[in-house]
Amino acid sequence: MAGSYRSYLHCFNGCSGSYPVDSILYLCPHCGGLLEVQHDLDALRLTAPAEWRKLLDSRAATTRWPYGGGVWSMKEWVAPELRDENVVSMYEGNSNLFWADRFGRSIGLDDLWVKLCGNSHTGSFKDLGMTVLVSVVKQMIADGSPVRAVACASTGDTSAALAAYAAAAGIPAVVFLPRDKVSDAQLVQPLAHGAHVLALDTDFDGCMRVVREVTQDNSIYLANSMNSLRIEGQKTVGVEIVRQFDWTVPEWIIMPAGNLGNISALYKGLKLLQDLGIITRLPRLVAAQASRANPFYQSFRNNFSAPVAMQAEATQASAIRIGAPVSYAKAVQAIRQTDGLVEQASEQELATAAALADKTGMYACPHTAVALAVLCKLRQQNIIRPGSRVVVISTAHGLKFSGFKSGYHQGSLPLVTGDHANPPLELPATAAAVRAALDKRLAAQPAGSARV
Repeated sequence: MAGSYRSYLHCFNGCSGSYPVDSILYLCPHCGGLLEVQHDLDALRLTAPAEWRKLLDSRAATTRWPYGGGVWSMKEWVAPELRDENVVSMYEGNSNLFWADRFGRSIGLDDLWVKLCGNSHTGSFKDLGMTVLVSVVKQMIADGSPVRAVACASTGDTSAALAAYAAAAGIPAVVFLPRDKVSDAQLVQPLAHGAHVLALDTDFDGCMRVVREVTQDNSIYLANSMNSLRIEGQKTVGVEIVRQFDWTVPEWIIMPAGNLGNISALYKGLKLLQDLGIITRLPRLVAAQASRANPFYQSFRNNFSAPVAMQAEATQASAIRIGAPVSYAKAVQAIRQTDGLVEQASEQELATAAALADKTGMYACPHTAVALAVLCKLRQQNIIRPGSRVVVISTAHGLKFSGFKSGYHQGSLPLVTGDHANPPLELPATAAAVRAALDKRLAAQPAGSARV
């Protein structure tokens, strides 16, 4: 089936010309703008919407290589020319939609869901894009390309995904990290996978400048989200959400936003469903930013009159500490075409949201906490109404940010008051002391009535 479809690179700004998806090309050679992967929609439309739904439903979470993975169940929509033997997959995707009923009810929502994209091989949604990029590079090398390594700048999660997938493919990986600005759990992943880890004395934007210079040599392939292949994998999260709701569309999807490739990809996947007649409307998209790294929010407040660049300040949401987002133009399209919003959350707001979410059984990373805090603000303003179906996208697993969790409960996070901290209770090693303490605590919180 895949052989009848094609994809190609095209300038997002509309310049003429198209390029093979395996070109070593990241920006339009005419205007310098971003490229995007486009698909032959006329060929895809020859298959009826009901047939596409049936096909994807039959593949999801099966053991049929490579179609059982969440990304590769949509292979015709992602990388149709890729030969199956070059797919590098850990069966990423197919992540759980967690019904956050207790947290939702606490803010007046009965239909709140959290898409747990961090329940993936390396613990973040970056796996969705990296499986596509590394697979295409593997095929490029097999077909004689001069590429000898893949490289990225990262605040942590991208480097982990690139290192893991490159290791699985047998391709050398080079990662540029801002020194002392990523968690230990994120740093150790590329080290463990044998990547060449370069810790630079700068921030993410500085690392991005260096990696773009280094990858001008076509022997090192750029794997950041300005590479449109990454977007093709990440767009599948939107399709998965709709499929998991039996091909119906939620009213709102809220997502953390840093370099803006994620919100762009989410829109791209949903728009494809609409273009193929599988859905008839789009959800409203919300880009959630940390207030200390909020250039997209500032631009939104100015009606997107111009991109905003800033020196991003330290934030617990380190993966979205980005002051000059690469995918700005694509993200503007995503917000405008969905009547979407951009909102921000302070350090206190995101830490509180994480603590409250965790008390309902979640284990929210600080970036997911930004999205949850923005949800709370939009709900308080009644922009999001009580009867709405809302999905928050969780971008990473909370275990990658244990320092954030322990810091909150120990009262050591800067700019944060731990109003919901739950430090361990130190007691003498006697049953009497334990009974007395438990009686006091359980009397204040009887079973079935624990409050968020």
